[in-house]
Amino acid sequence: MAARTPVLETFPPLRAWQRKALVEYLRRRTEDFTAVATPGAGKTTFALRIAAELLADGTVEAVTVVAPTEHLKTQWAESAARVGIQLDAAFRNADLHSSADFHGAVVTYAQVGMAPQVHRRRTMTRRTLVILDEIHHAGDSRTWGDGVKAAFEPAVRRLMLTGTPFRSDDNPIPFVTYERGGDGLLRSRADAVYGYADALRDSVVRPVLFLAYSGETRWRTNAGDELAARLGEPMTQDLIAQAWRTALDPAGDWMPQVLRAADARLSVLREAGMSDAGGLVIASDQQNARSYAKLIERVTGEKAVVVLSDDQGASARIAAFAASDQRWLVAVRMVSEGVDIPRLAVGVYATSASTPLYFAQAIGRFVRARRPGETASVFLPSVPHLLGLASEMEAERDHVLGKPKDDGFDDGLLERAQRDEQASGELEKRFTALSATAELDQVIFDGASFGTAAQAGTPEEQEYLGLPGLLTADEVALLLNKRQAEQLAAQRRRAALRAAEPAAAAPAAPPAPMSAAQRRVALRRQLNALVAARHHRTGLPHGKIHAELRRLCGGPPSAQATIEQLEERIATVQTL
Repeated sequence: MAARTPVLETFPPLRAWQRKALVEYLRRRTEDFTAVATPGAGKTTFALRIAAELLADGTVEAVTVVAPTEHLKTQWAESAARVGIQLDAAFRNADLHSSADFHGAVVTYAQVGMAPQVHRRRTMTRRTLVILDEIHHAGDSRTWGDGVKAAFEPAVRRLMLTGTPFRSDDNPIPFVTYERGGDGLLRSRADAVYGYADALRDSVVRPVLFLAYSGETRWRTNAGDELAARLGEPMTQDLIAQAWRTALDPAGDWMPQVLRAADARLSVLREAGMSDAGGLVIASDQQNARSYAKLIERVTGEKAVVVLSDDQGASARIAAFAASDQRWLVAVRMVSEGVDIPRLAVGVYATSASTPLYFAQAIGRFVRARRPGETASVFLPSVPHLLGLASEMEAERDHVLGKPKDDGFDDGLLERAQRDEQASGELEKRFTALSATAELDQVIFDGASFGTAAQAGTPEEQEYLGLPGLLTADEVALLLNKRQAEQLAAQRRRAALRAAEPAAAAPAAPPAPMSAAQRRVALRRQLNALVAARHHRTGLPHGKIHAELRRLCGGPPSAQATIEQLEERIATVQTL
């Protein structure tokens, strides 16, 4: 029996951006349409509504969805079934055609790349709408990109979806339109865009607080030399990479201290009204993932769910976790993109991956809002490149061809390790982690940096971990400013008490000059205070004010800016 045509009247109501994009799609009626929407905005619902419209008016007879992973195939099929569209998630290349009980099938990019001619024949047999979910994956390799192009060129309609419309390489993405800009570079063009800043304003996504932890790290090189460095201080790229990996070592003190802080934050969110709030640790490889799960059990007394793609039943464990109230999930890549677990509200970014694409995909797991006031908290190493990415959460990017890439240090070896979810033996031989301690360096929100260094486990750290869990974006910024002011006032009181103590017989030594790190912290505080004052005068978001200062003065986000750049921005904001 043929699958029934979906009934549009029973379709769930659309959000404003979805309605606007749907009207634009139906007005254009072009073969290709690219929709860029932040994770959590509802790309799946939007795409299924288009599929229902085209099936109902006879424009297409079949639907093919191409997803990045096996788990997402099931997720797509379940979402489609809820609105009357039956998709075969178990379709194999050997099947050649879907059963008449289905409107179509869900396949993966890898599946298409292995047998593009099978999918080309399916596409030519019936008038087909092809939904390419997270289309940037089609540029991952020549096999995938060429396979997708060969398989779906005959499609009547193609709908491209992505939450991260950029790549870290120059591989063009099939069916995406590129336009040459004034600088001569080709940039991807989307037909509908709904960014994180838009979704945050509409309360569709949660505000994200980034809690950056620094600390002292020590390691031994393969030459036998022992090195020590403070995470987050200016260093060469090699030293940053080694200090970063030392901090993430499960045998050190940094990870247990950060996991303890993240679990405390999770408890605050649960007590504040998100009773089922969950946490996710994103690990670099399988070995570390298992070690982090043991640390979580030791720190919290509760076992964590470990999801590895090599394990049988990984998708079932993700689904079970999503429907439960268990506290912690540990994964490598399985939950980095597209997986829908709305209760995830606390993250620990315990991976060495540093590309903007991977970072955006990972943070996207925590932003889906279920009700007004929910916030997300992500704990991450205080590494300059990550701090910059965290400061630019609201930035909208396009895929640019031919532009020199600056994605932090060269982590190609780390990316390959993550692709296989295996640690790289070659990388491990470069050094041996000895020890690492953690302290809260700063909190990044709305492009601004708050707070001064606070040792893990101290009342100063608890002031930030204890921020209420149900807050609007404006309330978050207000409370962070208040916490920072209280922290500075406490420091001044302690300094005054020391100054009031009876002077010793010997004349008091002049105050020690501030280090570069201390001066940067002081300037960041001053800049944030001036930006907050301008926010209250004008109503402009903190992030827009910081972005304007960067436009006028140049340079990176304030978390990465030099002393000279901070001083220039302070002088500039005082004249606005």
